[in-house]
Amino acid sequence: MAGTETAGRAMMRNREAFREVMQSDLQIRSLAREDLPQVLEIERQSYSHPWAETVFQDCFRDNYRLWAAYQGDGLVGYAVVAYMFDEAHLLNLCIHPGRQGQGIGRQLLRHLLGEAVREQIWQTILEVRLSNEAAHQLYVAEGFDEIGRRPGYYPAPDGREDARVMALRFSS
Repeated sequence: MAGTETAGRAMMRNREAFREVMQSDLQIRSLAREDLPQVLEIERQSYSHPWAETVFQDCFRDNYRLWAAYQGDGLVGYAVVAYMFDEAHLLNLCIHPGRQGQGIGRQLLRHLLGEAVREQIWQTILEVRLSNEAAHQLYVAEGFDEIGRRPGYYPAPDGREDARVMALRFSS
């Protein structure tokens, strides 16, 4: 019973935080090369095996969409999406560790999905670590289904970690 009460309180806090973000000055725009120092700092704070600057630099191509979430003057999150024909592949969605759980990731995800639909993409796929339950729950809540697993996909401190492969198909 106590676990249910705790989960209920956590859901209420998340809803309240989400409402605050929705009413805030959060802006989502295209990520610029000038944003990379802030992106790299958030990346380093968020992942045990962060992407190198060269990986981000390589994503500034026509078939990629890079999104930045700003609140005030500060970058609070970003997303990197590769477009392959009529499919989008979400490669990286990251929110500053001090800003997680406030609905920013959800807004950024919804933005990139809306843009994919606008560009006539029929599905978005992604991989998520098995251990990243918060991200998994976000993707499920936004309509993604697990379609497979990639064994040893992610580097981990003690070896490799499997990934869930998830997809969201857009109605035609």
